[in-house]
Amino acid sequence: MLKILLSRLGQCLLMAWSVGTLTFILTRLLPGDMAYKIATGRYGDDAVSTAAANAVNAELGLDRPAFQQYLVWLGDLITGDLGTSLVTGAPVVHELQNQMSFTLVLAFWAILAAALIAFPVGLLCGAKAETVPDRASLITSTFIRSQPVFCLGLLLIFIFAMELNWFPVAGFGSAEYAVLPVLTLALSLAAVSNRVVRNSTRQAVNSAYFHFARTKGLSYAQAFTRHVIPNVIVPGLAFMGIQLIGLIEGVIMVESLFAWPGIGHGLSHAVFARDIPMLQGTALVMGMLFVAINTLVDISQHYLDPRTRQEK
Repeated sequence: MLKILLSRLGQCLLMAWSVGTLTFILTRLLPGDMAYKIATGRYGDDAVSTAAANAVNAELGLDRPAFQQYLVWLGDLITGDLGTSLVTGAPVVHELQNQMSFTLVLAFWAILAAALIAFPVGLLCGAKAETVPDRASLITSTFIRSQPVFCLGLLLIFIFAMELNWFPVAGFGSAEYAVLPVLTLALSLAAVSNRVVRNSTRQAVNSAYFHFARTKGLSYAQAFTRHVIPNVIVPGLAFMGIQLIGLIEGVIMVESLFAWPGIGHGLSHAVFARDIPMLQGTALVMGMLFVAINTLVDISQHYLDPRTRQEK
C-alpha cells in the first residue's frame, strides 16, 4: 500500500510540473496578441483599446522575457500560489473550488451510472455469448463509441429534451438538469467497458475453476456468483480506471454543451480569454484529479485481488 501511495505521489509531482510547463508554452504559442485578448475578456470588444492592452502588458509583465515569466510561475507553483484570474481578478484557487464541486458531482454520477450499465450488460452477454443479446450489445456499443461525445449529447438533447420534453436542454438547477450530461458521459464509458466485462465473463465461464466448481455440485448460479463475478470485477474496475482519461476529456465537451458550470466549462472560457493562470490551474487540477482517481482504483484492486497482497 505504501509503495502504491509513494509511486502515485511521485507521478503527481511530475505531472504538476509537466502539465504546467506544457500549458505555459502552448498558451504563448497561440496566435494573436495575448495582452489584447486578456483586455478583451476584461472590458469587452467595444471597450478594449491599445491603451488597455498596454496596461495589461505592464500589469502582468507580459513584456518580460518568457523564461523570466516561467521562473516566476514555477516559484509560485512551488509555494502553492496559482495566481489570480486575469479576467475576473478572483484567486484561481477560489474559482477552481467552486467549479470543481460541480465537476465532481457530474463525474461521480457518470462513473456510477457507467458501472451500473457496463457490469450487468457485460455479465449477461458473457454468460450468453454469441446470442442475440450479445450481438445486439456489440452493435449498440460500437455505434455509441464511434460517436464523439458531443454528438451523443446532441442526440440525447434532441430526443429527450426537444422531442419528448422530459429534461431541460442545458443549465444547472434541480437534479433533472444533471440527467442528460450524466447519461452522455455514462453511455460513452459503458460502451467499451461492458465489452471488457463481457470478455472477462466469457473467459471465466470457460475456465477450469468454473467447471470444477460445477463438478463439485454447485449450481450454475452459485458457481457464477462465487467464481465468475469476483474475477470479473478486478479487470472491469481496472479498465474503467484507464477510461478516466476519456472521462476528463468528455467533461470539457459535455460541460460546455450542457452549460454545466464545472471545471471543463471554465477551461473552455479560459482558452478563449487567454486567462493563463486559470488555464494552468485548471489543467493542473484535472491532471491531479486523474492521478487521484487512478490511485483509488489501485487501492481498490489491492483489497479486491488477494494476489496483489502477496509478499514477493
